[in-house]
Amino acid sequence: MGKRLALGFAQAGARVGLVSRTQAELDATKLEIEHAGGAALRFRADVRDVEQLNAAVDRMRVVFGGVQVLIAAAAVQGPIGPFLEGKPKQWWEVMETNVLGVMHACRAVLPHMIERRSGKIIVLSGPGASEARPNFAPYAASKAAVVRLVETLAEEVRDHNVQVNAMGPGGTYTNMTDEIIQAGSKAGAEDLEEAEQVRLTGGMPPEKQMQLALFLATERSNHISGKLIQVTDDWKRLEHDNINPAAYTLRRVLKV
Repeated sequence: MGKRLALGFAQAGARVGLVSRTQAELDATKLEIEHAGGAALRFRADVRDVEQLNAAVDRMRVVFGGVQVLIAAAAVQGPIGPFLEGKPKQWWEVMETNVLGVMHACRAVLPHMIERRSGKIIVLSGPGASEARPNFAPYAASKAAVVRLVETLAEEVRDHNVQVNAMGPGGTYTNMTDEIIQAGSKAGAEDLEEAEQVRLTGGMPPEKQMQLALFLATERSNHISGKLIQVTDDWKRLEHDNINPAAYTLRRVLKV
């Protein structure tokens, strides 16, 4: 997903900074962007290490003048199967990447966004963020935590003209898809069937994901912050409509 969005933003004219633990993926993505006429920097870094992210952001400031938009896409799926079969260490590995990794990325870019009084942060959500996801407890818990972090951080930086939102990209064929299929019955029938369908079709079309990502990255969405918006939502009307404060959040509206 990170590569898909990086390519899309580059095609839209953005100068892109690529962060990954895998050098080969960085090199291939940078080459693909440059062959298409775009500009990119690559940084081999781990989101679990805040100093590595700080160094990448500092380099972006020197070469490209700073970070206008942060896409926090790094995540691991973690163990698949019943809750009681999971090990505490596996939970920590998921939280360290999926939650602390997002926190580190936000800490790296926010000081300059606040100083500039302009910035966009888009955090990728995932299945289980807003609904139960049996057999994927660590991943679901991490994504729910990230969405609440987005909501909370958005309130803290609202007066600095920085918008923070979570984006649900929809089913996409990634290595996580293969992990679900390999897990078989441990994943549960529903998730297994969906993963097989995503592998067959490729999942959500990239252009639909990019439309939402670009909307959240531009001034058209300056009035939207602290929201979880799915690609499948009727999000285009949000550009001109007022949003109920409780809409597109983890809050529940109870009817008595």
